[in-house]
Parts: sequence; structure tokens; C-alpha cells
Amino acid sequence: MEDRKKTTIVLFSGDYDKAMAAYIIANGAAAYDHEVTIFHTFWGLNALRKDEPIQAKKNFMERMFGTMMPRGADKMGLSKMHFAGFGPKMIKDIIKKHNAVPLPDLIDMAQEMDIKLVACTMTMDLLGLQKEELLDGVEYAGVAAYLADAQDGNVNLFI
Repeated sequence: MEDRKKTTIVLFSGDYDKAMAAYIIANGAAAYDHEVTIFHTFWGLNALRKDEPIQAKKNFMERMFGTMMPRGADKMGLSKMHFAGFGPKMIKDIIKKHNAVPLPDLIDMAQEMDIKLVACTMTMDLLGLQKEELLDGVEYAGVAAYLADAQDGNVNLFI
């Protein structure tokens, strides 16, 4: 019997459209029976943040990062044509009009398909993010764990 193919994605970007592309690829790979890991680091961690404010003990800089970063996938900006916030609204309207799946739903689908969503613990420390601020079901690991998944990967992407 042939081993399952592996797909790994490093989601570095905090842009809605790039995160959406990462999750579309991940869900597609899982549908083709790939074992899929998305390693969220730096601004890509914003896709895993809960929408609601979470009380967590933080120092001043950690509170500043938490305030400046978008809380949740639906609040992420676009990589191009942001237009002071009108761009994301326009793209979400187009997504809805074409019955495409918005990013928060793609993340839910990924969890339902047992895609491994990993939060980079080093970046969490740097940005002052706490586990309770991220979605349930997320795994926590460093770069060594990602590399262990990626070394046998058939598809390895950096987005």
C-alpha cells in the first residue's frame, strides 16, 4: 500500500487573500487524501486568532501588538487594493455573490478535514499571543516540528 502524500504550507502572510489561497490549497490537498499541515507564523497567526477579545496577562508591548493586529480571519486586510478598508468589503461581497467559501469557513472546513493547524510558539512568544487567544484545536510547535512534517512532503509551500 502506498503512503499518503504530504502537503505542508507555511502561512507567513497576514493578508486575507493569501491566507484564503493557502486554505483553498490545503482543503484541496486534503480532498485528494494528502496529509496536510499549515504552519502559521508571524502575521499568518492572525488567521487563528479568535474574533472576540480574550483577557490574558500581557506586558505593554504585547498589548500593543494585540491591539494592532487583526483579531480573527475575517478582519485580515488584503495584500493589494486595500483602499482604506473598502477592498476587503468588496472582495467579501464578490465571494458571497459567487457562492465562494469565505476564509473563516475555509478554516472550519480545514479543521473538519483533520488538517493540522500549527501555531509557531516562537512567534507567539515574540508577539505576545497566548494559547487562549487562538482557535480551539490548534497545535503548538516550533520550526523543528514543521521541518519534520516538511521533510517528507510531496508539496511544500510558503505563502
